[in-house]
Amino acid sequence: MGLSMKRREWLGLALATAVVPAAAARAQARSLVVFAAASLKNALDEIASGWARDTGKPMPRISYAASSALAKQMEQGAPADLFISADLDWMDYVARKDLIKADTRVNLLGNKIVLIAPRDSKATVEVKQGFDLAKVLAGGKLAMANVDAVPAGKYGKAALEKLGAWDGVKSNVAQAENVRAALVLVARGEAALGIVYATDTAAEPNVKIVGSFPEDSHPPIIYPAAVTREAKSADARPFLDYLKTIQARPAFEKQGFTVLVKSITSA
Repeated sequence: MGLSMKRREWLGLALATAVVPAAAARAQARSLVVFAAASLKNALDEIASGWARDTGKPMPRISYAASSALAKQMEQGAPADLFISADLDWMDYVARKDLIKADTRVNLLGNKIVLIAPRDSKATVEVKQGFDLAKVLAGGKLAMANVDAVPAGKYGKAALEKLGAWDGVKSNVAQAENVRAALVLVARGEAALGIVYATDTAAEPNVKIVGSFPEDSHPPIIYPAAVTREAKSADARPFLDYLKTIQARPAFEKQGFTVLVKSITSA
């Protein structure tokens, strides 16, 4: 009898230890997964915390990277419930691949690009047609996100080309995998100047803005968002709606984003 009791107790313990990891795995599987442009990190981290607090739901799992990298990962089958791109091109790309739910797509935010330098730099630049950026660099490096794929890099290159400054500096460009990596190069003094979003400067005290690019020097900077075609989390649409609320707006505006949607009172 004693042996039988011990066996039952052992089986009960084994069952309990098997159930707990399984439940944890199911909970994790239900967690909202967001793929977001690297420049959104500070604002979106704050908003995600607010979402969890206001709704009592688990914190979203947010993967930050260049929009190009995230779009390619989605194309290769990486699981994501919501995608927020830093430009229209990469959202159009995933739309053509039928990777998003078209009826959920919204132009969420606007931004600006600026020229930055290390905090102790003496550089000042009037960014205008024909300005001599090469002279200001004086042989130093210009940090930019990848100019062929990453939105911030593409915007920066387009602006420099339109203003007639690209040819003079293209051999001095230090390309980074995303805009936050370019920001770090300047913050560490490894690049004399950099081109990043205005919002990025709010996240890094070791840089300063030394010039702003005219809005007509590059395509409009728009951040679209959409629920993915293969979204598994029931929270994908509610979280996207939460990004449009008056609760989320201050976090975006504090970082310098322009909110392009009309704010709603609750999600």
